[in-house]
Amino acid sequence: MSPPPELPRDDRVALDFHRSVFGGRITVATDDDAHNVTDPAESDQMMYGEILSDNGFRVMVYDVPSHTAWDPGAIPVFVSARGVDAEEIAGYWGELAAGATILMPLAPAQWTPLYGMLRDRFGVTGVLDVEIAWEG
Repeated sequence: MSPPPELPRDDRVALDFHRSVFGGRITVATDDDAHNVTDPAESDQMMYGEILSDNGFRVMVYDVPSHTAWDPGAIPVFVSARGVDAEEIAGYWGELAAGATILMPLAPAQWTPLYGMLRDRFGVTGVLDVEIAWEG
């Protein structure tokens, strides 16, 4: 398995892509907006970015400043999208899978009617599944 591609310094393209999949609205605050500029070349980086979908799904992101160590292999990040409707999850999967590396195809699993894992074209690993009631 090859390492994931580096995320672009400006994650706004990835943020907009995920908004197109999950819907909702984007909120962004740059380092300049927050009066937190440590390097003038990075003043337009996202200090805070968020997608809030109409159904409550939330993704939060930020640009890693150059003075901060970042190794995506050492601290992996997963986005988990869980829903109660298989059709909804399959729809998200179809959009996220375009240009993605499929790590585990979306299919029935022992614990759920649908489960899949992929690394999207921005290097974000996504886990999608259908929620079921746990009996315990």
